[in-house]
Amino acid sequence: MRNTLLVLVCAFISMMSTANSAENSMRPGLWEITTTSDLLWLAPQISPDNMQDLKDLAEQYGVDMPQIQMGEATSKACITQEMADTKNVPNFYQSELGCNTKNATRNGNNYRLDFVCSGPQLKGSGTAEGTFTSPESFTGRTQFDGVAQGVPVNEHADISGRWINSDCGTIKPM
Repeated sequence: MRNTLLVLVCAFISMMSTANSAENSMRPGLWEITTTSDLLWLAPQISPDNMQDLKDLAEQYGVDMPQIQMGEATSKACITQEMADTKNVPNFYQSELGCNTKNATRNGNNYRLDFVCSGPQLKGSGTAEGTFTSPESFTGRTQFDGVAQGVPVNEHADISGRWINSDCGTIKPM
């Protein structure tokens, strides 16, 4: 259970983040991404030792452990000018999780995609859809049905992103 939480948080962020940004280019710089999910309400039940294990696992994926409280995980991401110019949102943790995007479509600033995960940590499929409301924000929803760390999962998450600053500080580009 302890690793399942982080794997799913990374998957939700990843799938929401693989869609094309449609007509809006993302503004380069530091972004805050918030994931809200029923599963995240379980985080307070994780012991401090297991939470440290989760942080160590997050580092293996090359990410900082998201802050998790009251059913939300908040993380930071750095978008370079090159990433913004491609009009594609980076696929933050997709390859590390063994996930691939299929059937990506967009209509204006709305997008939808299917994804399939077949990695050792995560197996299953789902969808992600959302809207880029401006170059500085997006909202959406991700649904996943499969197995995470051997635990059956049928979960959804609401995700939002907002631009914070043109300087990423210590956060490295994805």
